[in-house]
Amino acid sequence: QVQLVESGGGLVQAGGSLRLSCAASGRTISGRTMAWFRQTPGKEREFVAYIFYNGGTTDYTDSVKGRFTISRDNAKSMVYLQMNSLKPEDTAVYYCAVRKSWGGVITAQSGYEYWGQGTQVTVST
Repeated sequence: QVQLVESGGGLVQAGGSLRLSCAASGRTISGRTMAWFRQTPGKEREFVAYIFYNGGTTDYTDSVKGRFTISRDNAKSMVYLQMNSLKPEDTAVYYCAVRKSWGGVITAQSGYEYWGQGTQVTVST
């Protein structure tokens, strides 16, 4: 089992920045792909970014490319999401997740087996 706790969300003006953190405990995440997803009311959870186990490969959904950066510190069992140039449409609850060890679609919820409780990000105009 892996437990994930997100933090760092809050209210920020458009154009501002936030850094989300995800603290993992329990089983190690050092060998697992990690990702951030986000969800707004009435919509499905949406892929935001993933990072491979060694941090060497990352990818992002098109709407955040060039503005968000995912990173990890395996020694601390932490995953981060630096969010710059925030827009009102980035408003959502953000979740970190651990990819299933047996694979699955890397940009889909179904590809992940452990989730945090989420942290709210609100971007005002």
